[in-house]
Amino acid sequence: MSTASARPAVVLDLDGTLVDSVYQHVVAWQAAFHDVGLHVGAVRIHEAIGMGGDRLVAAVAGDSAETAVGDEVRRLHDTYFEAGLRTICPLDGAPELVDGLVERGHRVVLASSSESGLVDQLLEIVGVGHQLEAVVTGSDEAATKPAPDMVALAIERAGGGPAVVIGDATWDIESAVNAGASSIGLRSGGVSAERLLAAGATTVHAGPRDLLDHLDDAPLGKP
Repeated sequence: MSTASARPAVVLDLDGTLVDSVYQHVVAWQAAFHDVGLHVGAVRIHEAIGMGGDRLVAAVAGDSAETAVGDEVRRLHDTYFEAGLRTICPLDGAPELVDGLVERGHRVVLASSSESGLVDQLLEIVGVGHQLEAVVTGSDEAATKPAPDMVALAIERAGGGPAVVIGDATWDIESAVNAGASSIGLRSGGVSAERLLAAGATTVHAGPRDLLDHLDDAPLGKP
């Protein structure tokens, strides 16, 4: 049995998992809501970061807001967020984490609810795109997190088999559970270990650097 077949595929999230961008998203969403005459608290927005933008407006502001201004809020968010890209950096240990996963024989893929153009820009910041076997984004024909579809598609593009999802939001963990995959939570997106474990994470680490030191532990280690 090859090393690749002995190790599970790994489905990585992007924001808050590889790049330190969660709070820039919060600010961009809050500014976008403000521009259409709505005030949504930062805490409420933060709790929704990680789900698809197609779900977030209704989740934090209600179905009526989605119907009336959903598309405009998403457009404004993207404008504000992209204007702040210069402030975004890789999370500590993120490139090394991807390198370590590949070196151990994991097939590494990405599943992000962000649209493909933004994902490309963030992957350029962290510099790991060449290590990924596939990328699934909100531009693909797949229901966004916490639905299982994006994770399932990423696993399929990795060649199938057992998989472990690594993410910083409860939505990442719920999508893994819904797809029948194991998951590892990272606190680098600002979500507590208690919430990540309650959502179904097998284990939780402080961030990419911490996880890098535990790559041979379950559920990533050899069976």
